[in-house]
Amino acid sequence: MNRFLKIYNVLIITLCLVQYSIAQNSKPYWQQHVDYKMDIKVDVKDFTYQGTQQLVYTNNSPDTLEKVYYHLYFNAFQPGSEMDVRSRTISDPDSRVRDRIYKLNKNDIGFINVESLHQNGVALKYRVAGTVLEVLLDQTIGPGEQATFDMVFNAQIPQNIRRSGKNNNEGVALSMAQWFPKLAEYDFEGWHADPYIGREFHGVWGDFDVSITIDKSYVVAGTGYLQNPNEVGHGYETTTVSNTNETLLTWHFFAPNVHDFTWAADPDFIHNTRQVENGPKIHVFYKRSLSENYKKRWEKLPEIADQILTYFSETVGPYPYDQYSIIQGGDGGMEYGMCTLITAKRSFKSLVGVTAHEIAHSWFQFLLANNENKHAWMDEGFSDFTCAVIENKILEIETPTPYLAAYKRYINYALSGWEQSMSTNADRFRFNSSYGTSSYTKGTIFLAQLSYIIGQENLEKTLKLYFKRWAFKHPTPNDFIRCAEQVSGLELGWYLTDWTQTTNTIDYAIGSIKSSQGQTTIGLNRIGLMPMPIEVMVEFVNGEKQLYYIPLRMMRGEKPVGKNIILLEDWAWAYPNYYFSIENDNQKIKSITIDPEGYMADVNRVNNTKRVDN
Repeated sequence: MNRFLKIYNVLIITLCLVQYSIAQNSKPYWQQHVDYKMDIKVDVKDFTYQGTQQLVYTNNSPDTLEKVYYHLYFNAFQPGSEMDVRSRTISDPDSRVRDRIYKLNKNDIGFINVESLHQNGVALKYRVAGTVLEVLLDQTIGPGEQATFDMVFNAQIPQNIRRSGKNNNEGVALSMAQWFPKLAEYDFEGWHADPYIGREFHGVWGDFDVSITIDKSYVVAGTGYLQNPNEVGHGYETTTVSNTNETLLTWHFFAPNVHDFTWAADPDFIHNTRQVENGPKIHVFYKRSLSENYKKRWEKLPEIADQILTYFSETVGPYPYDQYSIIQGGDGGMEYGMCTLITAKRSFKSLVGVTAHEIAHSWFQFLLANNENKHAWMDEGFSDFTCAVIENKILEIETPTPYLAAYKRYINYALSGWEQSMSTNADRFRFNSSYGTSSYTKGTIFLAQLSYIIGQENLEKTLKLYFKRWAFKHPTPNDFIRCAEQVSGLELGWYLTDWTQTTNTIDYAIGSIKSSQGQTTIGLNRIGLMPMPIEVMVEFVNGEKQLYYIPLRMMRGEKPVGKNIILLEDWAWAYPNYYFSIENDNQKIKSITIDPEGYMADVNRVNNTKRVDN
């Protein structure tokens, strides 16, 4: 073959490889974008409002869209809705819901009625299907194209039952979450026009320009930056209020780069603030009519929130907005964009705990906006795991095992026979308790065990990389585990698969122990289907201890280990048994323990330890 033909062949092969590489990466990450401009006028006498909405939708997908969907969440609060029927037919209904929706009268139900909808000035055909508005487009929206949608709507605010509504149990007039027609998310999996049955939300990133006209006696708080404090005055530091002869005032908010907008209002709100050093201004709103013991606890909240926000900014990533609001309202504790709604009548410990959890959501739900219907554990579990440290610090609780209760709950769940995979859609769990244990408890243990698998320092680096890479996006479980792999250098797909997509359990046991001529051979047994790397502690009669570390072969490496830990050969999952020998000429073994620190969620710890008869 002549020299030029060789060069030609090399070029052809190289070009093919490049084209193959491009083909494998022909769909880089993308996400849709929507900007809202909304004006509503609220009637606080009958708790209704009239609204106009203009949104500009940018199709950043590679697909041409022929239809769009909106969420009409307030429609869930009607007798016969999916939320109502599900609550009345599930065996362990949410105590806040039960049959309350079914018993609502017509003045207390919720609804959002769409009066008109236009695309680029042309009237559209649409159909309401429960909590979803199905819209057929006049013109398709191609890749990279924009469309402007103008809507006129009216709504009635339901009795506060779940998350939002009027007159909650503590007398807060308005907790306004999921209150507007919200465009559904479209991503690489297609449309996410999920009905509102009970679980949480998934939204499109964009800017929100919202004007709320309401009785001038009301103080309004929520997502976004107040644009006209001098005009409204109530609850803010300003003392000059214009239009004092008017019965209505308009509160104008702007929230950049968020995926939801929530607000609350009450004529009795007290407003306190605190500036976080190199961080946001904290706003706290609570009712003046609270008893003194509850009020004193809420007076401490700005300082507590300062510590929590600072902690997460340092350990996960910087909080990117200039404000965060903690507002009395809702039906418990629920996270929203740049704010949270929390009920006030609770112990100090409970107030600290729920505040820490909801602020954690600002990172693991609001900024790292995974799809909560599909992967609630990435939000709930990550929030529970990360807030445990700062919560215990504020409450001055010292514990070496902050996740012990989570492990106990999980093991009871795993052995109950009711467990469902963490990848189950949030509304498809057989029991509400199964959803809770799966998302909160197993989600917490997911990170606790990961620190055991890759090392605590690597986990801390992983969380920071995850935030840096995926903030203001919609990460998936695989996106997180790839960050962990990049930091640790280990293969971790097996862990993501077994822990989140199956109900396989971890169960390792001490098997045979045989001593001969100054050498002891220890046998270990894998009983459960889920693989793990193993730590084994050998304790000698004289009180000395030696820790052995057995990597899992499919990890293709091992975590960093100290010089006092003995690294053994790896263990292939398909082998149910593993043996290793130790020299103990001058020492007698007292006991052998698998996972002495208890970081593995082993469902049968009884067989993890064996005493040696000498």
